[in-house]
Amino acid sequence: MTATRFTRRSALRAVAIGLAVPFVFRRHLSAAPSETLYHASIGANGQAWSDIGALAASKHLKLVAVADVDLSRTNEVRKRFPDAKIYQDWRELLDKEKHLDSVNVSIPDHMHGSVAMRALHQGLHVYCQKPLTQTLYEARQLTRAAADRPRQVTQMGIQIHSLAEHRTVVALIQGGAIGKVKEVHSWSGKDWGDRAPRPNHHDPVPSGLNWNDWLGVAAERPFIAGYYHPFVWRKRLDFGTGTFGDMGCHILDPVYGSLELTAPTTARSDAGAPGPDGWGLDCRVRYVFPGTKYSTDTLTLHWYDGNQRPPEQVRKLVGPGQVNDQGSIYLGTEGVLYSPYIGMPMLFPRARYRDYKMPRLESLDHYQQFVEACRGNGRASTPFRYAGALTETVLLGGLATRFANTVLEWDAANLRVRNVSEANRLVRRRVRKGWEVEGL
Repeated sequence: MTATRFTRRSALRAVAIGLAVPFVFRRHLSAAPSETLYHASIGANGQAWSDIGALAASKHLKLVAVADVDLSRTNEVRKRFPDAKIYQDWRELLDKEKHLDSVNVSIPDHMHGSVAMRALHQGLHVYCQKPLTQTLYEARQLTRAAADRPRQVTQMGIQIHSLAEHRTVVALIQGGAIGKVKEVHSWSGKDWGDRAPRPNHHDPVPSGLNWNDWLGVAAERPFIAGYYHPFVWRKRLDFGTGTFGDMGCHILDPVYGSLELTAPTTARSDAGAPGPDGWGLDCRVRYVFPGTKYSTDTLTLHWYDGNQRPPEQVRKLVGPGQVNDQGSIYLGTEGVLYSPYIGMPMLFPRARYRDYKMPRLESLDHYQQFVEACRGNGRASTPFRYAGALTETVLLGGLATRFANTVLEWDAANLRVRNVSEANRLVRRRVRKGWEVEGL
């Protein structure tokens, strides 16, 4: 089987519209489903542009405003949506656009929490890209804020969650296809890391970019061309969440959902320590979770990224040439399930499952679920109550890489590491003065 690298856009092309149970408009609690959703995007290019296009595919959504700290990246929005107002400061947009119903938050990780929280406080429905936040504390606070506002729709942008491929994994695991799951190995071949120190120079800020607003909650520093903006911020400790944060919420989503996992009790990393300014490369993280009705008494989850992969004795269970560059292998008491990322799962050994009847599930449209839920026609499939807990698990793995070869004993109820006090300093960020948001 040839390994194939999939992108979010290729995933979007694979989805078909699907709807799901009742919600209401923020502005008009008795609003009819035919009403228009007045929407703003925080972010204009890259993933934001993809999100805008997918959301605006609904005839019931009207894009009325967009904010991006880099005005040079708003040209496509201006061409396609000439009536949409363009802002450089997302706070100004939220202050001035009084008739909004919803927003998408599609900007660097370090600003997810602040923007999403402010939008929730303003009564807006919120679609926020993964990871939900950059810190564990922010994820917990957003989860609580959403729970306090049950009339507001929330959705994390893990659109692969709604594809038939991932839904089939959940159906197979919960249907007992491989018995009780005892161990899972998940990986991504991406390499969003950098062990080198920060360059000792600075460059002129490009025209159109408000560097202070791009930094947002992060500590002030000079601009360095090609080092932060655009895209490369994923590698930086203060702005991104590395490969694990980028892909963990996607790849661990069916693991987390199918097994109905709660918080892990421990996390340990033995490879992939960060550099002085960047996330690590070739990481390995091992979690232990309490058992669920779909697992053995405890469940062990292994994460690998970059050049790391599951050990040979695990890979050989699915045969030579089978392992894609991103995916998961589930080890059960009665068999093995291999789930290539955005590929239909396979059951092993093949002889045992030759006549097994696979479930037939349709792909749903993650974005249209959100739009329709906001209009009163269903509910979102990855609300913050689900996405927040998944994000916490992923971020704990990133935290573990900063304390190599140490088992972190995780007290989820109190959001703290029991046995390494220094680790707790990284559970919550120090917000730059002037960028505080109520609730964070």
